[in-house]
This record gives sequence, structure tokens and C-alpha cells, in this order.
Amino acid sequence: MAAVMLAVSACGGDDGDDGNGSGSGGSELSGSVKVDGSSTVAPLTTAAAELFAEEQPKVQVTVGTSGTGGGFEKFCNGETDISDASRPIKDEEKAACEEKGITYEEFQIANDALTVVVPKENDWVECLTVEQLKKIWEPGSKMNNWNQVDPKFPDEELKLFGPGTDSGTFDYFTDEINGEEGASRTDYSPSEDDNVIVQGVAGSKGGLGYFGFSYFEENADKLKALQIDGGEGCVSPSVETAQDGSYTPLARPLFIYPSAKALEREEVLGFVEYYVEDHKAIAEDAQFIPLNAEQETELKADLDKLKAAAG
Repeated sequence: MAAVMLAVSACGGDDGDDGNGSGSGGSELSGSVKVDGSSTVAPLTTAAAELFAEEQPKVQVTVGTSGTGGGFEKFCNGETDISDASRPIKDEEKAACEEKGITYEEFQIANDALTVVVPKENDWVECLTVEQLKKIWEPGSKMNNWNQVDPKFPDEELKLFGPGTDSGTFDYFTDEINGEEGASRTDYSPSEDDNVIVQGVAGSKGGLGYFGFSYFEENADKLKALQIDGGEGCVSPSVETAQDGSYTPLARPLFIYPSAKALEREEVLGFVEYYVEDHKAIAEDAQFIPLNAEQETELKADLDKLKAAAG
């Protein structure tokens, strides 16, 4: 599947840089940074690239969205500098990187609340239990009507939309809801593009889908986020519930994986340092959930480790 590429660079601008670019050591940088991977993390990295371009207009950052799995395939093949991921790297992906001599660190860069959505006009459901979600999405499920989910719900066809199998969101959701990564019914409308899922759910009266919190926030005028009952009562996805852990089991970390070799190039180092130093502003700009204090400390330590590996 071809990655959808988005090039982010500043046009024009003052050629006389003020020399105060964050993470650049006060020097004007030039060159390019290649990023690919999770469509969930892409808006976050795009926001980082746009903000970085205000300080370093001669650095071009390209952001692809071939899914977490597709991104790691390119990253471990040495085709990209940074991989966006909505789940941790798998053992087989680690082996592929090791085989090609790709050294990296895992940076948790923000938090997310994986959000289950229905159309705005849906007036019969506000909350679903994890068990109900499992019955809907488990392999071999034959649920195709809302009244099968709960007899109180109307006789309305249940139309399902979700991420494709290359998506880290798919991996995370299936693991947490169905108990096994990749275990899912297959008779739904899949897409690696979350905007396609948005359109599918919004355009179907009985639609149901799931994706990252930021995509819900961007489309709250036509979608409704469901509360999830993980065993302690119904909880809505939000900044607060993701940071405090009460939105369970669908609160999750989001990652970038920079390579040590790429950090040897000043433009990549400058971008990664900027991303880490300004992670809170970047997360808020992209409508993601910022790190808490403990996560921030760990992120800065991970950057120091990778810089040491890069020499």
C-alpha cells in the first residue's frame, strides 16, 4: 500500500535566521527528514514539523502514513529516519532492524485515548462494555444488528469501520478487546486512513468504528464518542482520563522511533531535539494528550541515550 506523503516546509521567510532555533544549537539548518508509519501519530509529527519549520525553514520534513507496520518495514530497511508508531515495536521488527544494523530508541511522545465512535444522530447508545465490544469485534462474530448488542437497542443494521491490519491502532484494539493482537472479525470496512473511517461511520446510521482521540475531536460535529466500561463503570475518553489511567483499557502511549544513524545528520538531530523539548506544545497543537511529568523525564533520558549511541 502506497504511503500518503505530506511534505511540510516553510515557504519564503526571512533568510536572515535569528539563530535561536530550538534544538539546533543556534545554527541555521538545511536538508530533509523522512518519517513514515502510524496514521494516528502522523498529525502529531506533522504539527512538530510545521512548528519546527518556523525556526528552520530550510529543513523539509516528509510524513508518510503507511501504518505502524508499514512504517517499521521502511525504517528497518533504512529508508526513513524516524518511524511513527501507535504501538511498541514487535520482536520480528526488532530482528529486521538488527539485521540491517538500525539502532534506535523508543520515544513515548504523547498519550492517546483510542475512541469508539458512532454517528452524531445515534440516540440509543452512550456506553459499551468491553465484553460488548468483544462480542461485536471478535473473530467469527455474527453480530450485524444493534439489537443483538442489547435488546433495548433498535432494529438497526450494525455497520463496522476500522483500521486495516497494518495499523498499530488495529493491533492495540484487538489485543485489549479480543485478548490477542490481530484477532478480529474480517467482515468490516478497513482502511489505513482514519479519515475514511470517519466518513464511513458518519455516513451510516448504524455505523460504529474506532481510531485515535484527535480524529474524534476534529470530527465531533458529526460523530459521538462512546463511554467505555472496563469494569469500573462508564468512562469517557479525555485528556484527564487518559493521563490518570481511568480510561481503561483504551488509553495508550504514542511513539516515535528515531535511528541513531539519522541523528548524525544535524537536521535530523535538530528536529528530534525540537520534538522532545517542545512535546507539550506540539501535542496540544495537534489535539493530542501531553505526557505527564514521569513520562517527560523518561523521554528526555531516552533522547540522551540515543544521542550517546549516535556519537
